[in-house]
Amino acid sequence: MLAAATRYLFFTGKGGVGKTTTASATAVALADERRSVLLVSTDPASNLDEVLGVEAGRIPVNVPGVAGLQVMNIDPADAAVQYREKVVGPYRDTLPASAISQIEEQLSSACTVEIAAFNEFVALLTDEELADHYEHIVFDTAPTGHTLRLLSLPSAWSDYLVINPGGASCLGPLSEMGAQQERYAQAMDVLADGERTTVALVTRPDAGPVEEAERAAAELHELGIAHQRLIVNGVFRATRDDDPLAVAWQRRAEAVLESLPSGLSSLADPDLVPLLPTLPVGVPGLRAMLAPQPPAIAQAVVPHPSTQGEGAGLSALADEVEESGQGLVMTMGKGGVGKTTVAAALAVELARRGRPVTLTTTDPAAHVNTVVGTGVENLEVTRIDPTAETAAYTASVLAEAGSQLDEDGRRLLAEDLRSPCTEEIAVFHAFARTVAAATDRIVVLDTAPTGHTLLLLDASRSFQRQIDQQRSGQASSPETLELLDRLTDPGYTRVLLVTLPEATPVHEAAALQEDLLRAGIKPYGWVVNQSLDAAAPLDPLLAAKAATEHRFLTEVVEEHATHVAVLPWAAEPPVGSEQLATLATGSRR
Repeated sequence: MLAAATRYLFFTGKGGVGKTTTASATAVALADERRSVLLVSTDPASNLDEVLGVEAGRIPVNVPGVAGLQVMNIDPADAAVQYREKVVGPYRDTLPASAISQIEEQLSSACTVEIAAFNEFVALLTDEELADHYEHIVFDTAPTGHTLRLLSLPSAWSDYLVINPGGASCLGPLSEMGAQQERYAQAMDVLADGERTTVALVTRPDAGPVEEAERAAAELHELGIAHQRLIVNGVFRATRDDDPLAVAWQRRAEAVLESLPSGLSSLADPDLVPLLPTLPVGVPGLRAMLAPQPPAIAQAVVPHPSTQGEGAGLSALADEVEESGQGLVMTMGKGGVGKTTVAAALAVELARRGRPVTLTTTDPAAHVNTVVGTGVENLEVTRIDPTAETAAYTASVLAEAGSQLDEDGRRLLAEDLRSPCTEEIAVFHAFARTVAAATDRIVVLDTAPTGHTLLLLDASRSFQRQIDQQRSGQASSPETLELLDRLTDPGYTRVLLVTLPEATPVHEAAALQEDLLRAGIKPYGWVVNQSLDAAAPLDPLLAAKAATEHRFLTEVVEEHATHVAVLPWAAEPPVGSEQLATLATGSRR
Protein backbone atom coordinates (compact mmCIF):
# COMPACT_ATOMS: atom_id res chain seq x y z
CA MET A 1 0.00 0.00 0.00
CA LEU A 2 2.85 2.40 0.81
CA ALA A 3 4.51 1.93 -2.56
CA ALA A 4 1.48 3.19 -4.47
CA ALA A 5 -0.03 5.49 -1.87
CA THR A 6 -2.56 7.96 -3.28
CA ARG A 7 -2.97 11.52 -2.02
CA TYR A 8 -5.99 10.61 0.12
CA LEU A 9 -5.95 7.45 2.26
CA PHE A 10 -8.98 6.40 4.31
CA PHE A 11 -8.94 3.72 7.00
CA THR A 12 -12.26 2.19 7.97
CA GLY A 13 -13.50 -0.99 9.64
CA LYS A 14 -15.26 -2.48 12.63
CA GLY A 15 -14.39 -1.11 16.05
CA GLY A 16 -11.35 -2.66 17.69
CA VAL A 17 -9.59 -3.85 14.53
CA GLY A 18 -6.75 -1.34 14.77
CA LYS A 19 -7.80 1.43 12.37
CA THR A 20 -6.08 4.16 14.36
CA THR A 21 -2.78 2.34 14.84
CA THR A 22 -2.75 1.19 11.21
CA ALA A 23 -3.50 4.68 9.91
CA SER A 24 -0.93 6.20 12.26
CA ALA A 25 1.77 3.68 11.30
CA THR A 26 1.10 4.38 7.61
CA ALA A 27 1.33 8.14 8.17
CA VAL A 28 4.63 7.74 10.05
CA ALA A 29 6.05 5.51 7.31
CA LEU A 30 5.10 7.98 4.58
CA ALA A 31 6.63 10.86 6.53
CA ASP A 32 9.80 8.81 7.06
CA GLU A 33 10.11 8.77 3.27
CA ARG A 34 10.42 12.58 3.39
CA ARG A 35 6.85 13.23 2.35
CA SER A 36 4.56 15.85 3.87
CA VAL A 37 1.64 14.11 5.59
CA LEU A 38 -1.47 15.20 7.49
CA LEU A 39 -3.17 12.60 9.70
CA VAL A 40 -6.80 13.41 10.54
CA SER A 41 -9.24 11.65 12.87
CA THR A 42 -12.98 12.08 12.41
CA ASP A 43 -13.76 9.36 14.94
CA PRO A 44 -15.87 10.51 17.96
CA ALA A 45 -13.92 8.00 20.06
CA SER A 46 -10.53 8.98 18.66
CA ASN A 47 -7.42 7.92 20.54
CA LEU A 48 -4.86 9.59 18.27
CA ASP A 49 -3.51 11.53 21.25
CA GLU A 50 -2.69 8.32 23.09
CA VAL A 51 -1.26 6.53 20.06
CA LEU A 52 0.99 9.41 18.93
CA GLY A 53 1.68 11.11 22.24
CA VAL A 54 0.42 14.52 21.11
CA GLU A 55 -2.54 16.71 21.98
CA ALA A 56 -4.38 17.04 18.68
CA GLY A 57 -7.12 19.54 17.94
CA ARG A 58 -8.70 21.38 15.02
CA ILE A 59 -5.37 23.00 14.09
CA PRO A 60 -2.68 20.64 12.71
CA VAL A 61 0.24 20.09 15.10
CA ASN A 62 3.65 18.52 14.52
CA VAL A 63 4.36 15.01 15.74
CA PRO A 64 7.64 14.99 17.71
CA GLY A 65 10.24 12.72 16.18
CA VAL A 66 8.53 12.50 12.78
CA ALA A 67 9.60 15.27 10.43
CA GLY A 68 6.90 16.13 7.91
CA LEU A 69 3.97 14.64 9.87
CA GLN A 70 1.19 16.76 11.32
CA VAL A 71 -1.97 15.56 13.02
CA MET A 72 -5.40 17.04 13.72
CA ASN A 73 -8.52 15.76 15.45
CA ILE A 74 -12.04 16.74 14.40
CA ASP A 75 -14.21 16.61 17.53
CA PRO A 76 -17.72 15.81 16.27
CA ALA A 77 -19.37 17.27 19.38
CA ASP A 78 -17.54 20.57 18.97
CA ALA A 79 -18.27 20.56 15.24
CA ALA A 80 -21.96 20.04 16.02
CA VAL A 81 -22.07 23.07 18.33
CA GLN A 82 -20.64 25.28 15.61
CA TYR A 83 -22.87 23.70 12.98
CA ARG A 84 -26.03 24.30 15.01
CA GLU A 85 -25.22 27.96 15.43
CA LYS A 86 -24.43 28.29 11.72
CA VAL A 87 -27.86 26.89 10.85
CA VAL A 88 -29.88 28.65 13.56
CA GLY A 89 -28.04 31.99 13.73
CA PRO A 90 -29.49 33.58 10.57
CA TYR A 91 -33.06 33.02 11.82
CA ARG A 92 -32.75 34.32 15.38
CA ASP A 93 -33.96 37.80 14.42
CA THR A 94 -36.59 36.71 11.91
CA LEU A 95 -38.40 33.80 13.57
CA PRO A 96 -40.29 33.66 16.87
CA ALA A 97 -38.59 32.15 19.90
CA SER A 98 -40.82 29.05 19.72
CA ALA A 99 -39.66 28.35 16.15
CA ILE A 100 -36.01 28.81 17.12
CA SER A 101 -36.52 26.39 19.98
CA GLN A 102 -38.00 23.84 17.60
CA ILE A 103 -35.06 24.18 15.20
CA GLU A 104 -32.58 23.73 18.06
CA GLU A 105 -34.42 20.58 19.11
CA GLN A 106 -34.21 19.28 15.55
CA LEU A 107 -30.46 19.88 15.58
CA SER A 108 -29.84 18.09 18.87
CA SER A 109 -29.80 14.57 17.47
CA ALA A 110 -26.97 12.20 16.67
CA CYS A 111 -27.60 12.83 12.98
CA THR A 112 -26.57 16.46 13.42
CA VAL A 113 -23.30 15.36 15.02
CA GLU A 114 -22.67 13.02 12.12
CA ILE A 115 -23.41 15.66 9.48
CA ALA A 116 -21.34 18.30 11.29
CA ALA A 117 -18.31 16.01 11.37
CA PHE A 118 -18.96 15.10 7.76
CA ASN A 119 -18.92 18.77 6.78
CA GLU A 120 -15.50 19.12 8.38
CA PHE A 121 -14.30 16.09 6.46
CA VAL A 122 -15.67 17.49 3.17
CA ALA A 123 -13.89 20.79 3.82
CA LEU A 124 -10.58 18.93 4.04
CA LEU A 125 -11.27 17.05 0.82
CA THR A 126 -12.16 20.16 -1.15
CA ASP A 127 -9.54 22.59 0.22
CA GLU A 128 -7.14 23.15 -2.69
CA GLU A 129 -4.64 25.03 -0.54
CA LEU A 130 -4.50 22.11 1.90
CA ALA A 131 -4.06 19.66 -0.96
CA ASP A 132 -1.13 21.69 -2.28
CA HIS A 133 0.50 21.75 1.16
CA TYR A 134 0.44 17.99 1.86
CA GLU A 135 1.46 15.12 -0.38
CA HIS A 136 -0.79 12.75 1.57
CA ILE A 137 -3.82 13.21 3.82
CA VAL A 138 -4.58 10.12 5.93
CA PHE A 139 -8.04 9.82 7.48
CA ASP A 140 -8.95 7.77 10.53
CA THR A 141 -11.69 6.86 9.88
CA ALA A 142 -13.34 7.23 6.51
CA PRO A 143 -17.03 8.15 6.51
CA THR A 144 -19.31 5.15 6.49
CA GLY A 145 -21.71 4.29 3.71
CA HIS A 146 -24.45 5.41 6.09
CA THR A 147 -23.05 8.95 6.09
CA LEU A 148 -22.18 9.05 2.41
CA ARG A 149 -25.73 8.05 1.45
CA LEU A 150 -26.88 11.39 2.82
CA LEU A 151 -25.39 12.91 -0.30
CA SER A 152 -27.91 11.13 -2.51
CA LEU A 153 -30.91 12.73 -0.81
CA PRO A 154 -32.89 15.36 -2.75
CA SER A 155 -31.69 18.94 -2.46
CA ALA A 156 -35.14 20.49 -2.22
CA TRP A 157 -34.65 21.65 1.36
CA SER A 158 -33.19 25.13 0.89
CA ASP A 159 -36.27 27.16 1.85
CA TYR A 160 -38.30 24.62 3.79
CA LEU A 161 -36.67 25.31 7.15
CA VAL A 162 -37.93 28.90 7.09
CA ILE A 163 -41.38 27.96 5.84
CA ASN A 164 -41.94 25.09 8.26
CA PRO A 165 -39.36 25.02 11.08
CA GLY A 166 -41.41 22.45 12.99
CA GLY A 167 -41.15 19.77 10.32
CA ALA A 168 -39.46 16.40 10.54
CA SER A 169 -36.35 15.65 12.55
CA CYS A 170 -33.52 16.42 10.14
CA LEU A 171 -34.75 19.26 7.98
CA GLY A 172 -32.24 21.65 9.46
CA PRO A 173 -29.18 19.57 8.60
CA LEU A 174 -30.56 18.49 5.26
CA SER A 175 -31.38 22.03 4.22
CA GLU A 176 -27.73 22.88 4.84
CA MET A 177 -26.71 19.90 2.75
CA GLY A 178 -28.90 21.00 -0.12
CA ALA A 179 -27.34 24.45 -0.08
CA GLN A 180 -23.87 22.90 -0.32
CA GLN A 181 -24.66 20.29 -2.93
CA GLU A 182 -21.88 21.48 -5.25
CA ARG A 183 -19.22 21.06 -2.58
CA TYR A 184 -20.50 17.58 -1.70
CA ALA A 185 -20.43 16.60 -5.37
CA GLN A 186 -16.82 17.76 -5.53
CA ALA A 187 -15.98 15.63 -2.49
CA MET A 188 -17.64 12.58 -4.02
CA ASP A 189 -15.61 13.10 -7.21
CA VAL A 190 -12.43 12.98 -5.11
CA LEU A 191 -13.57 9.84 -3.29
CA ALA A 192 -14.47 8.06 -6.51
CA ASP A 193 -11.18 8.90 -8.23
CA GLY A 194 -8.87 5.92 -7.80
CA GLU A 195 -5.89 8.02 -8.87
CA ARG A 196 -6.39 10.27 -5.86
CA THR A 197 -8.15 8.14 -3.23
CA THR A 198 -7.67 4.72 -1.62
CA VAL A 199 -9.97 3.23 1.01
CA ALA A 200 -8.22 0.76 3.32
CA LEU A 201 -10.65 -1.75 4.80
CA VAL A 202 -9.04 -2.77 8.09
CA THR A 203 -10.02 -6.06 9.69
CA ARG A 204 -8.72 -8.79 11.94
CA PRO A 205 -8.62 -12.47 10.97
CA ASP A 206 -11.96 -13.06 12.71
CA ALA A 207 -15.35 -13.74 11.16
CA GLY A 208 -17.19 -10.69 12.58
CA PRO A 209 -14.73 -8.00 11.49
CA VAL A 210 -14.34 -9.66 8.07
CA GLU A 211 -18.10 -9.61 7.51
CA GLU A 212 -18.18 -5.93 8.50
CA ALA A 213 -15.38 -5.18 6.03
CA GLU A 214 -17.28 -6.92 3.25
CA ARG A 215 -20.42 -4.88 3.98
CA ALA A 216 -18.39 -1.66 3.93
CA ALA A 217 -16.77 -2.67 0.64
CA ALA A 218 -20.15 -3.30 -0.97
CA GLU A 219 -21.65 -0.02 0.27
CA LEU A 220 -18.67 1.96 -0.99
CA HIS A 221 -18.80 0.22 -4.37
CA GLU A 222 -22.46 1.22 -4.71
CA LEU A 223 -21.39 4.81 -4.19
CA GLY A 224 -18.70 4.54 -6.86
CA ILE A 225 -15.79 4.34 -4.40
CA ALA A 226 -14.06 1.30 -5.80
CA HIS A 227 -10.32 1.79 -5.20
CA GLN A 228 -10.04 -0.34 -2.07
CA ARG A 229 -7.40 -2.35 -0.28
CA LEU A 230 -7.72 -4.92 2.49
CA ILE A 231 -5.51 -4.79 5.59
CA VAL A 232 -5.65 -7.77 7.94
CA ASN A 233 -4.25 -6.75 11.31
CA GLY A 234 -3.04 -9.09 14.05
CA VAL A 235 -2.11 -12.19 12.02
CA PHE A 236 -0.52 -14.76 14.37
CA ARG A 237 1.89 -17.62 13.69
CA ALA A 238 2.45 -20.09 16.51
CA THR A 239 6.01 -21.09 17.42
CA ARG A 240 5.08 -23.95 19.78
CA ASP A 241 2.90 -26.88 18.77
CA ASP A 242 2.50 -27.94 22.43
CA ASP A 243 0.40 -24.85 23.22
CA PRO A 244 -3.25 -25.63 22.36
CA LEU A 245 -4.16 -21.97 22.72
CA ALA A 246 -1.54 -20.83 20.20
CA VAL A 247 -2.38 -23.59 17.73
CA ALA A 248 -6.09 -22.78 17.94
CA TRP A 249 -5.42 -19.05 17.48
CA GLN A 250 -3.39 -19.68 14.32
CA ARG A 251 -5.90 -22.16 12.87
CA ARG A 252 -8.83 -19.79 13.40
CA ALA A 253 -6.99 -17.01 11.58
CA GLU A 254 -5.96 -19.31 8.72
CA ALA A 255 -9.53 -20.53 8.27
CA VAL A 256 -10.82 -16.97 8.00
CA LEU A 257 -8.13 -15.91 5.52
CA GLU A 258 -8.63 -19.00 3.36
CA SER A 259 -12.37 -18.35 3.03
CA LEU A 260 -12.59 -14.59 2.54
CA PRO A 261 -16.00 -13.58 1.16
CA SER A 262 -16.20 -12.72 -2.52
CA GLY A 263 -16.47 -8.99 -1.83
CA LEU A 264 -13.00 -9.06 -0.29
CA SER A 265 -11.28 -11.89 -2.13
CA SER A 266 -11.68 -9.92 -5.36
CA LEU A 267 -9.41 -7.16 -3.99
CA ALA A 268 -5.66 -7.19 -4.49
CA ASP A 269 -3.56 -9.35 -2.18
CA PRO A 270 -4.29 -8.15 1.35
CA ASP A 271 -1.65 -6.46 3.48
CA LEU A 272 -1.02 -8.77 6.44
CA VAL A 273 0.12 -7.09 9.65
CA PRO A 274 1.54 -9.55 12.22
CA LEU A 275 0.29 -9.78 15.78
CA LEU A 276 2.63 -7.80 18.01
CA PRO A 277 3.75 -8.74 21.53
CA THR A 278 3.21 -5.17 22.73
CA LEU A 279 0.73 -2.49 21.76
CA PRO A 280 1.95 -0.15 19.00
CA VAL A 281 1.74 3.06 21.03
CA GLY A 282 4.16 5.91 20.43
CA VAL A 283 6.26 6.58 17.35
CA PRO A 284 8.77 3.74 18.01
CA GLY A 285 5.90 1.28 18.46
CA LEU A 286 4.25 2.44 15.25
CA ARG A 287 7.48 2.04 13.30
CA ALA A 288 7.89 -1.45 14.75
CA MET A 289 4.35 -2.30 13.61
CA LEU A 290 5.52 -2.27 9.98
CA ALA A 291 8.82 -4.03 10.71
CA PRO A 292 8.14 -6.38 13.64
CA GLN A 293 10.84 -8.46 15.30
CA PRO A 294 10.28 -11.95 16.73
CA PRO A 295 9.67 -11.84 20.48
CA ALA A 296 12.34 -12.93 22.90
CA ILE A 297 11.74 -16.05 24.91
CA ALA A 298 9.43 -14.90 27.63
CA GLN A 299 10.13 -15.57 31.27
CA ALA A 300 7.48 -17.42 33.23
CA VAL A 301 4.66 -14.95 33.78
CA VAL A 302 3.11 -14.75 37.24
CA PRO A 303 -0.66 -14.52 36.66
CA HIS A 304 -2.39 -11.33 37.71
CA PRO A 305 -4.49 -11.77 40.91
CA SER A 306 -7.68 -10.73 39.11
CA THR A 307 -7.47 -13.77 36.82
CA GLN A 308 -7.11 -16.29 39.63
CA GLY A 309 -9.27 -17.81 42.33
CA GLU A 310 -12.40 -19.86 42.47
CA GLY A 311 -14.64 -17.40 40.79
CA ALA A 312 -17.53 -17.93 38.50
CA GLY A 313 -17.11 -15.47 35.66
CA LEU A 314 -20.38 -13.63 35.47
CA SER A 315 -22.02 -15.69 38.23
CA ALA A 316 -22.01 -12.95 40.90
CA LEU A 317 -24.01 -10.67 38.61
CA ALA A 318 -26.22 -13.60 37.62
CA ASP A 319 -26.88 -14.30 41.31
CA GLU A 320 -28.02 -10.72 41.91
CA VAL A 321 -30.21 -10.49 38.81
CA GLU A 322 -31.68 -13.95 39.41
CA GLU A 323 -32.72 -12.96 42.90
CA SER A 324 -34.64 -9.93 41.67
CA GLY A 325 -36.30 -11.92 38.89
CA GLN A 326 -36.58 -8.91 36.60
CA GLY A 327 -34.64 -5.93 35.34
CA LEU A 328 -32.38 -4.77 32.56
CA VAL A 329 -28.72 -5.62 32.01
CA MET A 330 -26.91 -3.57 29.35
CA THR A 331 -23.49 -4.39 27.94
CA MET A 332 -21.67 -1.28 26.73
CA GLY A 333 -18.19 -0.49 25.45
CA LYS A 334 -15.96 0.11 22.45
CA GLY A 335 -16.76 -1.84 19.32
CA GLY A 336 -14.98 -5.18 19.03
CA VAL A 337 -14.54 -5.90 22.75
CA GLY A 338 -17.07 -8.73 22.88
CA LYS A 339 -20.24 -7.09 24.17
CA THR A 340 -22.45 -9.52 22.25
CA THR A 341 -20.61 -12.56 23.61
CA VAL A 342 -20.77 -11.30 27.21
CA ALA A 343 -24.46 -10.46 26.88
CA ALA A 344 -25.19 -13.88 25.38
CA ALA A 345 -23.20 -15.72 28.07
CA LEU A 346 -25.06 -13.93 30.86
CA ALA A 347 -28.45 -14.51 29.21
CA VAL A 348 -27.76 -18.23 28.76
CA GLU A 349 -26.62 -18.56 32.38
CA LEU A 350 -29.78 -16.88 33.70
CA ALA A 351 -32.01 -18.96 31.42
CA ARG A 352 -30.33 -22.17 32.61
CA ARG A 353 -31.25 -21.14 36.13
CA GLY A 354 -34.91 -21.13 35.13
CA ARG A 355 -35.54 -17.41 34.74
CA PRO A 356 -37.44 -16.06 31.70
CA VAL A 357 -34.89 -14.04 29.74
CA THR A 358 -34.96 -11.91 26.62
CA LEU A 359 -31.63 -11.36 24.87
CA THR A 360 -31.71 -8.55 22.34
CA THR A 361 -29.43 -6.04 20.63
CA THR A 362 -29.45 -2.51 19.27
CA ASP A 363 -26.25 -3.19 17.31
CA PRO A 364 -27.03 -3.64 13.60
CA ALA A 365 -23.75 -5.55 13.18
CA ALA A 366 -24.45 -8.05 15.98
CA HIS A 367 -25.53 -11.65 15.36
CA VAL A 368 -26.97 -12.80 18.66
CA ASN A 369 -28.83 -15.76 17.12
CA THR A 370 -25.59 -17.11 15.68
CA VAL A 371 -23.75 -16.68 18.98
CA VAL A 372 -26.42 -18.37 21.11
CA GLY A 373 -27.58 -21.12 18.79
CA THR A 374 -30.93 -22.82 19.35
CA GLY A 375 -32.77 -24.85 21.95
CA VAL A 376 -32.08 -22.82 25.11
CA GLU A 377 -35.10 -23.18 27.37
CA ASN A 378 -36.47 -19.96 28.94
CA LEU A 379 -34.50 -17.80 26.50
CA GLU A 380 -36.07 -15.55 23.87
CA VAL A 381 -33.63 -14.05 21.36
CA THR A 382 -34.68 -10.93 19.46
CA ARG A 383 -33.10 -7.92 17.80
CA ILE A 384 -34.10 -4.36 17.08
CA ASP A 385 -34.22 -4.42 13.29
CA PRO A 386 -33.48 -0.88 12.07
CA THR A 387 -35.11 -1.54 8.69
CA ALA A 388 -38.37 -2.84 10.12
CA GLU A 389 -38.51 -0.19 12.85
CA THR A 390 -37.87 2.58 10.31
CA ALA A 391 -40.61 1.31 7.98
CA ALA A 392 -43.13 1.18 10.82
CA TYR A 393 -42.16 4.60 12.14
CA THR A 394 -42.26 6.17 8.67
CA ALA A 395 -45.73 4.82 8.01
CA SER A 396 -46.93 6.15 11.36
CA VAL A 397 -45.57 9.67 10.81
CA LEU A 398 -46.95 9.87 7.28
CA ALA A 399 -50.35 8.76 8.51
CA GLU A 400 -50.44 11.21 11.42
CA ALA A 401 -48.39 14.31 10.61
CA GLY A 402 -48.76 13.91 6.84
CA SER A 403 -52.54 14.01 7.02
CA GLN A 404 -52.36 17.67 8.08
CA LEU A 405 -50.06 18.83 5.24
CA ASP A 406 -50.75 19.84 1.67
CA GLU A 407 -49.30 17.90 -1.24
CA ASP A 408 -45.95 19.76 -1.26
CA GLY A 409 -45.63 19.39 2.49
CA ARG A 410 -46.30 15.65 2.34
CA ARG A 411 -43.71 15.29 -0.43
CA LEU A 412 -41.05 17.07 1.60
CA LEU A 413 -41.96 15.10 4.71
CA ALA A 414 -41.67 11.82 2.77
CA GLU A 415 -38.27 12.86 1.44
CA ASP A 416 -37.02 13.75 4.89
CA LEU A 417 -38.22 10.44 6.28
CA ARG A 418 -35.90 8.68 3.82
CA SER A 419 -32.88 10.08 5.65
CA PRO A 420 -30.79 8.03 8.11
CA CYS A 421 -31.98 10.38 10.86
CA THR A 422 -35.40 8.69 10.72
CA GLU A 423 -33.76 5.38 11.53
CA GLU A 424 -32.23 6.95 14.61
CA ILE A 425 -35.65 8.00 15.96
CA ALA A 426 -37.25 4.68 15.06
CA VAL A 427 -34.54 2.72 16.87
CA PHE A 428 -34.93 5.03 19.85
CA HIS A 429 -38.61 4.07 20.13
CA ALA A 430 -37.73 0.39 19.97
CA PHE A 431 -34.98 0.91 22.55
CA ALA A 432 -37.50 2.49 24.96
CA ARG A 433 -39.93 -0.42 24.47
CA THR A 434 -37.14 -2.91 25.11
CA VAL A 435 -36.16 -1.20 28.35
CA ALA A 436 -39.80 -1.18 29.46
CA ALA A 437 -40.11 -4.94 28.85
CA ALA A 438 -37.81 -5.62 31.84
CA THR A 439 -40.60 -4.84 34.30
CA ASP A 440 -41.73 -8.48 34.40
CA ARG A 441 -38.76 -10.46 33.07
CA ILE A 442 -34.99 -10.20 32.68
CA VAL A 443 -33.84 -8.36 29.58
CA VAL A 444 -30.18 -8.51 28.55
CA LEU A 445 -29.50 -5.76 26.03
CA ASP A 446 -26.39 -5.84 23.83
CA THR A 447 -25.82 -2.27 22.71
CA ALA A 448 -24.18 -0.75 19.65
CA PRO A 449 -20.65 0.64 19.96
CA THR A 450 -20.01 3.33 22.55
CA GLY A 451 -20.43 6.56 20.61
CA HIS A 452 -23.75 5.53 19.07
CA THR A 453 -25.10 4.30 22.40
CA LEU A 454 -24.23 7.50 24.23
CA LEU A 455 -25.96 9.55 21.57
CA LEU A 456 -28.98 7.26 21.89
CA LEU A 457 -29.10 7.82 25.65
CA ASP A 458 -28.62 11.56 25.26
CA ALA A 459 -31.43 11.53 22.73
CA SER A 460 -33.89 10.43 25.40
CA ARG A 461 -33.91 13.98 26.72
CA SER A 462 -34.61 15.73 23.42
CA PHE A 463 -36.47 13.13 21.41
CA GLN A 464 -39.53 13.13 23.64
CA ARG A 465 -40.25 16.78 22.85
CA GLN A 466 -39.10 16.47 19.25
CA ILE A 467 -41.29 13.45 18.56
CA ASP A 468 -44.27 15.23 20.12
CA GLN A 469 -43.73 18.07 17.64
CA GLN A 470 -43.49 15.69 14.70
CA ARG A 471 -46.64 13.91 15.70
CA SER A 472 -48.64 17.11 15.90
CA GLY A 473 -48.82 17.35 19.64
CA GLN A 474 -49.63 13.74 20.49
CA ALA A 475 -48.27 12.65 23.85
CA SER A 476 -45.12 10.55 24.05
CA SER A 477 -45.57 6.88 24.84
CA PRO A 478 -45.26 5.72 28.48
CA GLU A 479 -42.10 3.86 27.50
CA THR A 480 -40.28 7.02 26.38
CA LEU A 481 -41.60 9.11 29.28
CA GLU A 482 -40.29 6.62 31.84
CA LEU A 483 -37.06 5.74 30.03
CA LEU A 484 -34.68 8.00 31.96
CA ASP A 485 -36.12 6.96 35.32
CA ARG A 486 -35.59 3.32 34.45
CA LEU A 487 -32.07 3.81 33.15
CA THR A 488 -30.99 5.72 36.28
CA ASP A 489 -32.58 3.23 38.71
CA PRO A 490 -29.79 0.84 39.90
CA GLY A 491 -32.44 -1.62 41.04
CA TYR A 492 -33.85 -1.79 37.53
CA THR A 493 -30.83 -1.25 35.24
CA ARG A 494 -27.37 -2.75 35.61
CA VAL A 495 -24.74 -1.58 33.15
CA LEU A 496 -21.73 -3.76 32.42
CA LEU A 497 -18.78 -2.02 30.80
CA VAL A 498 -17.03 -4.55 28.59
CA THR A 499 -13.38 -3.99 27.71
CA LEU A 500 -10.20 -5.75 26.68
CA PRO A 501 -7.01 -5.70 28.79
CA GLU A 502 -5.48 -3.07 26.49
CA ALA A 503 -4.85 0.66 26.75
CA THR A 504 -7.45 2.09 24.40
CA PRO A 505 -10.44 -0.11 25.35
CA VAL A 506 -9.78 0.43 29.08
CA HIS A 507 -9.39 4.18 28.77
CA GLU A 508 -12.45 4.49 26.54
CA ALA A 509 -14.47 2.45 29.02
CA ALA A 510 -13.28 4.76 31.80
CA ALA A 511 -14.38 7.80 29.77
CA LEU A 512 -17.72 6.11 29.07
CA GLN A 513 -18.16 5.48 32.78
CA GLU A 514 -17.65 9.19 33.49
CA ASP A 515 -20.22 10.09 30.84
CA LEU A 516 -22.72 7.65 32.32
CA LEU A 517 -22.15 8.97 35.83
CA ARG A 518 -22.85 12.50 34.62
CA ALA A 519 -26.13 11.20 33.20
CA GLY A 520 -27.01 9.63 36.56
CA ILE A 521 -26.23 6.06 35.48
CA LYS A 522 -23.74 4.22 37.69
CA PRO A 523 -22.28 1.11 36.05
CA TYR A 524 -22.66 -2.06 38.05
CA GLY A 525 -19.29 -3.49 37.05
CA TRP A 526 -16.67 -4.17 34.40
CA VAL A 527 -16.01 -7.29 32.35
CA VAL A 528 -12.45 -7.68 31.05
CA ASN A 529 -12.88 -9.97 28.08
CA GLN A 530 -10.43 -12.15 26.12
CA SER A 531 -7.66 -12.10 28.70
CA LEU A 532 -4.56 -14.00 27.63
CA ASP A 533 -3.24 -13.83 31.17
CA ALA A 534 -6.29 -15.77 32.37
CA ALA A 535 -5.69 -18.35 29.62
CA ALA A 536 -2.00 -18.92 30.59
CA PRO A 537 -0.43 -19.35 27.11
CA LEU A 538 2.96 -21.01 26.53
CA ASP A 539 3.82 -19.48 23.14
CA PRO A 540 6.42 -16.71 23.71
CA LEU A 541 4.56 -14.05 21.74
CA LEU A 542 1.25 -14.77 23.47
CA ALA A 543 3.02 -14.98 26.85
CA ALA A 544 4.59 -11.58 26.19
CA LYS A 545 1.18 -10.17 25.33
CA ALA A 546 -0.25 -11.71 28.51
CA ALA A 547 2.38 -9.89 30.58
CA THR A 548 1.39 -6.54 29.04
CA GLU A 549 -2.16 -7.00 30.37
CA HIS A 550 -1.15 -6.66 34.02
CA ARG A 551 -0.99 -2.87 34.13
CA PHE A 552 -4.46 -2.58 32.63
CA LEU A 553 -5.97 -5.25 34.87
CA THR A 554 -4.53 -3.41 37.86
CA GLU A 555 -5.94 -0.11 36.60
CA VAL A 556 -9.43 -1.59 36.22
CA VAL A 557 -9.40 -3.25 39.64
CA GLU A 558 -7.87 -0.38 41.60
CA GLU A 559 -9.16 2.73 39.82
CA HIS A 560 -12.38 2.07 37.97
CA ALA A 561 -14.55 -0.87 38.98
CA THR A 562 -16.43 -2.08 42.02
CA HIS A 563 -17.17 -5.50 40.51
CA VAL A 564 -14.72 -7.05 38.02
CA ALA A 565 -15.10 -10.21 35.96
CA VAL A 566 -12.13 -11.43 33.89
CA LEU A 567 -12.96 -13.83 31.07
CA PRO A 568 -10.15 -15.84 29.44
CA TRP A 569 -9.37 -16.01 25.74
CA ALA A 570 -10.88 -19.30 24.62
CA ALA A 571 -9.26 -21.80 22.26
CA GLU A 572 -12.69 -22.47 20.78
CA PRO A 573 -14.97 -19.57 19.82
CA PRO A 574 -17.65 -19.02 22.50
CA VAL A 575 -20.51 -19.87 20.16
CA GLY A 576 -23.45 -22.01 21.24
CA SER A 577 -25.08 -22.43 24.62
CA GLU A 578 -22.52 -24.90 26.02
CA GLN A 579 -19.51 -22.72 25.20
CA LEU A 580 -21.32 -19.65 26.54
CA ALA A 581 -22.21 -21.44 29.77
CA THR A 582 -18.55 -22.36 30.25
CA LEU A 583 -17.53 -18.77 29.65
CA ALA A 584 -20.12 -17.45 32.08
CA THR A 585 -18.80 -19.63 34.89
CA GLY A 586 -15.11 -18.84 34.31
CA SER A 587 -12.69 -17.04 36.62
CA ARG A 588 -13.73 -13.91 38.46
CA ARG A 589 -12.32 -11.55 41.05
